[in-house]
Amino acid sequence: MSISINDVARAAGVSKSTVSRALAGGSVSEEVRARVAAAVQATGYRPNLMARRLRARDAGPMGVLVADIRNPFFTALIRAVEAEAYRQGRRVLLCNTDEDPQREAMYLQLMQEERIAGLIFAPTQASLHKLERMQLEFPVVLVDRAGAPAFHDSVVLDNAQACATLVRHLVDQGRRRIAGVFGSTSSTARERCDGYLAAMRDAGLEPDLRQLPPTSDAAEAEVAQWLRQPQRPDAFVASNSLLLEGCLRAIRAAGLRIPGDVALAGFDNERWTELVAPAITVIEQPVEAMGRAAFGLLMERLHAPDLPLRKVIMQGRCIVRESTQAAA
Repeated sequence: MSISINDVARAAGVSKSTVSRALAGGSVSEEVRARVAAAVQATGYRPNLMARRLRARDAGPMGVLVADIRNPFFTALIRAVEAEAYRQGRRVLLCNTDEDPQREAMYLQLMQEERIAGLIFAPTQASLHKLERMQLEFPVVLVDRAGAPAFHDSVVLDNAQACATLVRHLVDQGRRRIAGVFGSTSSTARERCDGYLAAMRDAGLEPDLRQLPPTSDAAEAEVAQWLRQPQRPDAFVASNSLLLEGCLRAIRAAGLRIPGDVALAGFDNERWTELVAPAITVIEQPVEAMGRAAFGLLMERLHAPDLPLRKVIMQGRCIVRESTQAAA
């Protein structure tokens, strides 16, 4: 015989709504909570916890937790997710970690407390490998940063292939001392570094790279020192738009000509990369499509928790401009 919540209410001598509040951890006295617990044990009632959680989730906002809101990639990603959420009548709770694992942990706790429906998450490198041990009570879709093995749905760029494309293009233009400037805090930068190393190896060239905090100032300071070396690089590849900006400032401050003295290429087709002279060769990421895909995966997971894990890998587009013209 099926035991219902009405049976528990009769056994405890309380209303059905009181039983629901007690089981959900709501506001009831300790005496009533104890009576309900005893009635549950006596009747053998087993609440459908998954159904209850899904109903609660479906009413909550969608969380978005990004690593650095100053990075134009994440700004565009947030805009794409928010547009999809608005179209479907969903609210969005946005937090920014600034690549700080402690801040990230605080915001994850906040999202638990806010009972979000699900989370679109670009994790710090420190937390990426322990996600499976986190007791998160909502579905998660990783975006831009997935790592391996996978424990959540994810949407990523084929980062290694994209960076290898830039290196091969520079080699074809006659560049041989190709330097790589990579962020030090994300799996995305590590994957792009792997692509750089593979392409340099395939071309028979010696890698020369730095891993830095992913900021414009860090790149500018490092590249300024690099350019003072007796045999300086004849090309730079930067793994995000902030590092690319820092490279450009350092090259200009050194009085060097692009592309005559040094070529420059990087990631993200920001407006400024086309407006500066010379315009910069970049990998354009399909960021809006990534945001829409992440939101779609999250909605599917919310309504079908037992779906197999999905990983969507998108391709970047290499936009060749004047900054990588052939060496004289």
